[in-house]
Amino acid sequence: MKDKSSKPEDVKAATAAETDINAEANKPAEEAAAPEADPVDALRSENADLRERLLRAVADMENLRKRTEREIADTRSYAIAGFARDMLTATDSLSRALMVLPAEARESADGTTKSLIEGIEMTEREMQRLLAKHGVKPIEAEGQKFDPHKHQAMFEVPDPSRPDGTVVQVVQSGFSIGDRVLRPAMVGVSKGGGPTGQPAEGSVDKSA
Repeated sequence: MKDKSSKPEDVKAATAAETDINAEANKPAEEAAAPEADPVDALRSENADLRERLLRAVADMENLRKRTEREIADTRSYAIAGFARDMLTATDSLSRALMVLPAEARESADGTTKSLIEGIEMTEREMQRLLAKHGVKPIEAEGQKFDPHKHQAMFEVPDPSRPDGTVVQVVQSGFSIGDRVLRPAMVGVSKGGGPTGQPAEGSVDKSA
């Protein structure tokens, strides 16, 4: 009996079936080889994220606290700035009233006038004390280098013995409250002394 050779179609079908069987056999192995997510690593990552958020929130709260404290301190320090400025006007009036009285007039004044003068002096000192109590302090001016943030130049004084821009005369005292200038000092500044305040070259000392 003559054997019949296999058809090409039968060979292809057998090969395909064998491939499917091998794929099904290898599928569980491949699935088993795939690593699963480690729950510990996931918790660690979540913990790190929560910790970062917490630290950021704490830093924001600390900044808010410092800013609030700073604003409260500023409010306490500068709330009376307007009132203090008005008080300075009153103390200036008292000071001018005392300045116009010559020493001879004070010495020759009768008892009533002397009592009035002493009362004005005591009032002026008390007002200065109360201003200082609330942080209002005079600005140093005479002999200082002119500072446009603290001084207001009213005129120039020729003085070659002092460096240019030195405050040589105070017309009206300046005051500050805290770190702020409440009122700049009105001053006269030197001119003609150059940066070191040396007399002009070639000048002659006539006192010799």
